[in-house]
Amino acid sequence: MDLGIRGRRALVCAGSKGLGRGCAEALAAAGVDLVLNARGAGALAATAAAIRAAHGVAVTEAAADITTDTGRRAVLEAAGAVDILVTNAGGPPPGLWSDWGRDDFIRALDANMLSPIALMTALLPGMAERGWGRVVNITSQSVKAPIPELGLSNAARSGLTGFVAGTARQVAPRGVTINNLLPGIHATDRADALDSGVARARGISLEAARLARAATIPARRYGTPAEFGAMCAFLCSVHAGFIVGQNILLDGGAINSTF
Repeated sequence: MDLGIRGRRALVCAGSKGLGRGCAEALAAAGVDLVLNARGAGALAATAAAIRAAHGVAVTEAAADITTDTGRRAVLEAAGAVDILVTNAGGPPPGLWSDWGRDDFIRALDANMLSPIALMTALLPGMAERGWGRVVNITSQSVKAPIPELGLSNAARSGLTGFVAGTARQVAPRGVTINNLLPGIHATDRADALDSGVARARGISLEAARLARAATIPARRYGTPAEFGAMCAFLCSVHAGFIVGQNILLDGGAINSTF
């Protein structure tokens, strides 16, 4: 399917690996030029080079911490006017409710709620003025079904979801859509970190922890960044202009819900 976005320009955050890279690869395959952000300059450069070689699109590297004011200013300056925004940042650490204080919540909110909001605030006016734009926020399945040990993520990402619900309806008349992708477990470094914690707590191997988690997913496996990226690219396409303010699960059926 021709997604109709060849020649568009996208800012993809945390795009050097994992789900962010999956989104960047899928957009590049559709002919979208990229502004690719990540904190680590080395991994970012390697990913950018691989995408240029594979897809022949322009890739601007913006190495910065998108969760900080300074980092966002640098990335937005490098990005300029973009048609597509994919927000993404690593999730906060797991733990118990009794482990966390105010500073922990502020860090989670800065990374997973306030940073995406700041990026949208900066870029939505230009999209609306030009009459076309796409925003995809990578959040979490915990928005639909909170995960007990991920209370910081539950709180921050739910706040972002509420913001998007109202904002998406305000910019839709200007040809701009905002939607959220809610990943379940995918084969990424984040999954490895969570599974490693389970392995240590239970005294089992990492592979055993992975198999146990996969057994809880109806698809009986982890998702792939490529699968995730394909859905992201579709939401950014000309075919998705009537999808507004939605929260789309990609979890292999893990959340058992009618709606």
